Amino acid sequence: MNALSQQFGKVAVLMGGLSAERDISLLTGKAVLSALLEKGVDAVAIDAGKDVIEKLSQGNYERVFIALHGRGGEDGTIQGALEILSLPYTGSDVLGSALSMDKLRCKQLWQSEALPTPAWKVLTEENDLKTVEALQLPVMMKPAHEGSSIGMSKVVNAEDIKQAWQQAKKYDDSVIAEQFIEGAEYTVAILDGEALPVIKLETDNDFYDFDAKYQSEQTRYLCPCGLSEEQEQQIQALALKAFHVAGASGWGRVDLMMDAEGNAWLIEVNTVPGMTSHSLVPMAARAAGLEFPELVVKILATAA
Repeated sequence: MNALSQQFGKVAVLMGGLSAERDISLLTGKAVLSALLEKGVDAVAIDAGKDVIEKLSQGNYERVFIALHGRGGEDGTIQGALEILSLPYTGSDVLGSALSMDKLRCKQLWQSEALPTPAWKVLTEENDLKTVEALQLPVMMKPAHEGSSIGMSKVVNAEDIKQAWQQAKKYDDSVIAEQFIEGAEYTVAILDGEALPVIKLETDNDFYDFDAKYQSEQTRYLCPCGLSEEQEQQIQALALKAFHVAGASGWGRVDLMMDAEGNAWLIEVNTVPGMTSHSLVPMAARAAGLEFPELVVKILATAA
């Protein structure tokens, strides 16, 4: 038994689950499991189905690495169950997970703290669609409780608003129409209270959608991101504040847009970012001198 195995004990890696992001979660979980095993950690994969509580209760686990994306895994649900089981876990607690996953309440929190986030309208029924006129097109139409850009679309023409709303509503009763920020997209990975190097994202798609995130080989990731040292530090500081205001902790990622005037706009917090070959947190960690297996161990060490 090596030092890490003694330090962490038997670790459950929760992956898969029942959300719309199941397939991506399986990729994340397998990568995390492989890295932990490589480092000598006694890690076991658990596909988090309806019997996940039973599996965790009977497995003599000492801590949990949450590699679940989307509802059930990233929204405070599994975190609450782990609290009841007294099992330390990676990532944000119940409140931080729930608030970060809920795009509407996260934006409301940011607004209450005077943090910059694009204007938005909440659309729960067809009569709400006329409120989108108060926003200047284009807008991003998105489910309030999904990740990985699932159900999202960019609306350029007014006649496409209803179709975009219907697409988003397939995944969520609550839909947000958010002012689209024309400009560059950046992401800031956060690990144990520190912001990692900023990554700039470039895609030829309409926006950084599911294809750009997980399938396209044409997406460009710039790290160094091309900003001045002062600008990068400002974005990192903003991301850290946004992360903490949302109640997030441990590790995660904050996505931002920067407009033509150089103003940064907060888009969302991801409390269980992807850890696949296309994922951003491993890229940022590598730029900070931290290879993937070491990154995974550092994340596991934050489990509380």
